[in-house]
Amino acid sequence: WAGSGYGWTHLSVSTRMCPRTIKQTCCRHSGWKPGRVAASPSSHPSSSTMAFHKEFQTAGKKPGLQVWRIEKMDLALVPPELHGDFYTGDSYIVLKTTPAPSYNIHSWLGEKATQDERGCAAIFMTQLDTFLNGAPIQFTEFQNQESLTFLGYFRTGIKYKMGGVASGFRHVVTNEADVERLLRVKGRRRIRAIEMEMSWESFNKGDCFIIDLGAFIYHWSGSESNMFERLKTTELAVAIRDNERQGRAEVEMIEEGSEPEDVIKVLGPKPDLPPGGSDSDQHTDKQNKNLASLYLISDAAGSMTSTMVADKNPFKQDMLSNSECYILDNGGSNKIFVWKGSDANKDERSAALAAANQFIKDNNYSPNTQIQILPAGGETTLFKQFFFNWLDKDESTGPSKAYVMGRIANVTQIPFDASKLHSDDNMAAQHGMVDDGSGEVKIWRVEGGDKVPVDPSTYGQFYGGDCYLVLYSYNAGGREKHIIYTWQGNKCTKDELAASAFLTVQLDDSMGGAATQIRVTQGQEPPHLVSVFKANPLLVHLGGTSRVSGESKPGSKRLFHIRRSSTKATRAVEVAPTATSLNTNDVFVLKTPSSLFVWKGKGAMEEEQAAAEYVAGVLGGTATDVEETEEPADFWKALGGKKDYQTSLALQKTVKPPRLFGCSNKTGRLIAEEVPGEFTQMDLAPDDVMILDTWNQIYVWVGNDANETEKTGSSQIAEQYVESDPSGRTGVPIGTIKQGNEPLFFTGWFLAWDPDMWDQDLLKSIKERISKH
Repeated sequence: WAGSGYGWTHLSVSTRMCPRTIKQTCCRHSGWKPGRVAASPSSHPSSSTMAFHKEFQTAGKKPGLQVWRIEKMDLALVPPELHGDFYTGDSYIVLKTTPAPSYNIHSWLGEKATQDERGCAAIFMTQLDTFLNGAPIQFTEFQNQESLTFLGYFRTGIKYKMGGVASGFRHVVTNEADVERLLRVKGRRRIRAIEMEMSWESFNKGDCFIIDLGAFIYHWSGSESNMFERLKTTELAVAIRDNERQGRAEVEMIEEGSEPEDVIKVLGPKPDLPPGGSDSDQHTDKQNKNLASLYLISDAAGSMTSTMVADKNPFKQDMLSNSECYILDNGGSNKIFVWKGSDANKDERSAALAAANQFIKDNNYSPNTQIQILPAGGETTLFKQFFFNWLDKDESTGPSKAYVMGRIANVTQIPFDASKLHSDDNMAAQHGMVDDGSGEVKIWRVEGGDKVPVDPSTYGQFYGGDCYLVLYSYNAGGREKHIIYTWQGNKCTKDELAASAFLTVQLDDSMGGAATQIRVTQGQEPPHLVSVFKANPLLVHLGGTSRVSGESKPGSKRLFHIRRSSTKATRAVEVAPTATSLNTNDVFVLKTPSSLFVWKGKGAMEEEQAAAEYVAGVLGGTATDVEETEEPADFWKALGGKKDYQTSLALQKTVKPPRLFGCSNKTGRLIAEEVPGEFTQMDLAPDDVMILDTWNQIYVWVGNDANETEKTGSSQIAEQYVESDPSGRTGVPIGTIKQGNEPLFFTGWFLAWDPDMWDQDLLKSIKERISKH
């Protein structure tokens, strides 16, 4: 560790210790020793003599969480029962290991931790990264500003404890009955419990508190607190009982004004309490904080320099060279990412954290700016969202699977099998399917502000200049359910767009308002919509039928692009009749006045060939099969001559992890707060509008108790969400779902969905569960 090159110059000002001295101090006080590291392809350097800490001998050996506190420049293991407890005067190292294996390393810095401890945490994190072959993703975490990845490890929330190692406070599991502490619980989704002074002055009517008296743990609810906050506080109180007290304590829920004698004895008579303040949780204003820039970093001149690659997102993936390192600057959202190419200079890779710290200092960002350091192939979802249509190499052979973390690890591609839809919710959700498409279908075309029935013999054929309503009815659990797909062609008029939205609401109202509404943009059709047309592909013609001048006439030359999805649903879309429209991965049908060709690319599937035969039948004529590279001259002549087209076999799109947000537009601007970790049905707050983003589909879930502004503006919330997406996604299907009427392709994203959950008093059931302990 050499001088300012590692970004530690500022330490010498406050501590009078140079970076080298800090490292030597860490080594001298700790279990560091030189030695050879055993070879292991999964978690350890293959060879070489290096310094390593005795604690690293167990690091990353098995899946799970390992937490160490910095104590006198050394690492001290924190017992698993106390994971999630952090002293505000200390620094910590947290290692998350998954079965792949893959690793996340976090350095957590308390707001009152010394500069020496912060410096030591950075050194330990960097050396642990080196010990694990540079494969981990590294995060810097600051008290009250933790990343979603970090918060997701602690389902019941994290607890901030006053003091630290310098004050003599240690992490020990205790069954003592003389504990006295007060925790204020904040956050509807990102749960933090802050230790407060044991006094009524710490209380207010709007929050929930835990009064921990050792043998009795009281969950106190202010009269203005809501049910969601009370549920989360109960989860935390139970976790304290089970983990810290080993089950040897009782949890009791009490309301403001009904405090038992034990509580009054500790706190004294209750005075009048102030009302609850505004929620201090840090919400994300997505419209303001999605801007980023990309920089190339280099030490070619002997010192770290940065050169701008792009000043705004979304970025192109090919801007990243595997032989370089980059900084993605999202400082407006308090985040900096460092991407390390696998072939980059070794010094640049090892100095990634220092480079990020220097970048933060040079740009006058907050010293508490979060840092993520990512190896190539280990990109997080937050990083990928700044790139347009990020693609990973085939996950069966590429490195990406080894780095996938958290709930991403659970989202591996699932083959589609219609016969297993109702027994495999996860498959149904991932493929957006409620059934095999065998229900009843009715289709109307929007004409002059009204809906006109479509001839059933042409079901499955659409015109890109029109809008359609597709009503799908099916049976689920003995109940008839409905989905309304509002299909909007790319060339439809503004009047038709407006009319289609109005007619959708009107159709929903006619069926009691319980239908699931899904707006579909041409080219973004959900798999289920395609599947309702059975073996035939969804066929989209250029032009329109509802023009003032009548149906538009087809061109003399017509080219249809045919592609089959993972759900075995196939689309055939008319494209410009030119050679540049071809793609080696697919099948095309070319119709001219005198000929009909079916062109098969080298990467095409046999099922696409079958769909091409259907399209050829619709167009009329006898088709001539043409293999790629064996095209006759007439084929190229019909397309205006041979030209370059897509000839590389497609990269596989990443299976994106689902993300859940609680949303509000009460202020006129979209405020979205993401649910950390692996979400559950309990995270759907009945007094909120929620957005479930599954990447290829967005669902707006409207709680029964959401205010009228949010209910009526739910579709606008979803549109604002898509517009503010830093990846630049467009045309994503948006579905609106009402509480209690969730279809299978929504519920399948949630583990163990309970359709009767909202029919019961949740607080009452939790109280009963606690009392049975």
